[in-house]
Amino acid sequence: MVSDAKNIRAAANAAIFYHPDGFDTSRPKLMGRHAAGEAFLKAYATDPEVEKLHCYALTDRHFEDFKQRVTPIAGGRELAWIPFQSISALAEPGCLFLPGPNLSDTAWQRRFVDPRNHSLCGITHTTCTHRVMDSISEFAFAPVESWDALICTSKSVRRTVDVLLDDWTRYLADRLGAARKVAAQLPVIPLGVDCGAFQVNDDRRAWRAAFKRKHAIADGDIVVLFFGRLSYHAKANPMPMFIGLEAAARQTGRTIHLVLAGWFGNEATERTFREAAGATAPSVKLICVDGRLPDVRRSVWHAADIFSSLSDNIQETFGLTPLEAMAAGLPVVVSDWDGYRESVRDGEDGFMVPTRMPAPGSGQSLALRHFLEVDNYDRYVANASQCVAVDVGAVTAAFVRLIENEDLRRSMGESGRRRAKETFDWPHIVKAYRELWTELAERRKKDREVAPRRQGTPAHPLRADPFRVFAEYPTAPIGTADIVEIGPNAGEGQFDRLKELAINKNNRGVLAGDAACQNILRHLSERGAAPVSRIVEAAPADQRPTMMRTIAWLAKMGLVRFTDDDGGDRL
Repeated sequence: MVSDAKNIRAAANAAIFYHPDGFDTSRPKLMGRHAAGEAFLKAYATDPEVEKLHCYALTDRHFEDFKQRVTPIAGGRELAWIPFQSISALAEPGCLFLPGPNLSDTAWQRRFVDPRNHSLCGITHTTCTHRVMDSISEFAFAPVESWDALICTSKSVRRTVDVLLDDWTRYLADRLGAARKVAAQLPVIPLGVDCGAFQVNDDRRAWRAAFKRKHAIADGDIVVLFFGRLSYHAKANPMPMFIGLEAAARQTGRTIHLVLAGWFGNEATERTFREAAGATAPSVKLICVDGRLPDVRRSVWHAADIFSSLSDNIQETFGLTPLEAMAAGLPVVVSDWDGYRESVRDGEDGFMVPTRMPAPGSGQSLALRHFLEVDNYDRYVANASQCVAVDVGAVTAAFVRLIENEDLRRSMGESGRRRAKETFDWPHIVKAYRELWTELAERRKKDREVAPRRQGTPAHPLRADPFRVFAEYPTAPIGTADIVEIGPNAGEGQFDRLKELAINKNNRGVLAGDAACQNILRHLSERGAAPVSRIVEAAPADQRPTMMRTIAWLAKMGLVRFTDDDGGDRL
């Protein structure tokens, strides 16, 4: 069971909040969240239980990008665009899935319609940036409800979120006496892997053979693979891997090739990696390939005998590459670090290497330096990473055992392949998502408690009607009892000339259309002065605020004017 959602009777749908940045892997700076987003979208679009794919996007251009990405795999399913301002239309799918953790902004947006209109479902990736921590803290006072959820990709991440929320709500209680419990659900659902994409076939056997020829890898040599962003400060410090492989090469007498498949942020980072490898692992033959290339991403797994990722960085939350290695049938040597320990079974799918970090209370100065911007984000996570110890002796022992025992490599690889298929293959994960969305829908129907909104108060206290917030600025507001008549500038064709001026075009989107304006002017010309209420209330209820704004603009142009009851000019 990969979700802690229980007692689910049916599967629900969700609209995908789509921006290309969250789902596109064809980029120079490829991150784990991009790969995870792309994989999720593919899995969801091909799920047979999903009959209609809803795309909630900022622009029609983003929807076109969504269609280009999804149409080839959607199997003829209907693709529906929900424009960004059509919040109420999200009631049809019933849930909005966000490819990140920020529920607060969309919760406030939903409150302009109805808190029960739909559920919100976000997901964690990196949780140590100020932006992400701030967005999670806002759960304490944003209108996030019990029918909303933030998916935590590992139990370790769930505990991190709990710590952040506990510390923040405790502060609010001490400061303001506010002790309301955060309502959102925090289920644990891991990322998934497309196991079918890692199956060995003739093309990949040929790729492996060509790769070994190109890099002079002889039969009997051992190939160890690291796949991921090549960043010692923000991903994984390679020193324990270098040191462990060098020691293993000396103990076993085998020739070891280390393949780093990923991308370096810059030439200086690449030089740093190569220098460290040369100094600490001179016996290990280093091979660097660009992991952003589609052919490399698909095939490099099949050139390796062992996979290793010794993550030691607080920006990591789950770790997708060990799952991909397991799906490819590789035994793994990984650090005992957050989500890694929930995917890899020590001694079955590979080996888990112990890690240690300083006790709580040892790092407050690191947080302060980052808060004061003495250190940027990269420096902050690098400082923390430098203080995380990965057991080099255990790394060496794990490599030695796998290098010396081909049968162990094979059995652990097959164990990992089965585990990936049975537990983490995307159909299982998408099913857990749909079960969660169904649970949220049931909560939306049953849970009675909603953060109260007093009548007449704004949906968002800090995003209120400007004509209310700044009501003291003008001489007087426009009231429904005010009288309006044709203005001094309302000559023949004058409206048409004025509306075409560039000075008026940019902001007319908040006013009524041409036909409505012409009707107002015609009515006042033919029948004389009229109360504002008569003009406004002739429009549908949802258009009345627009009509009030339109009257103000017509008066601004001199096309109408306000009068006293006796006909005197008030302006």
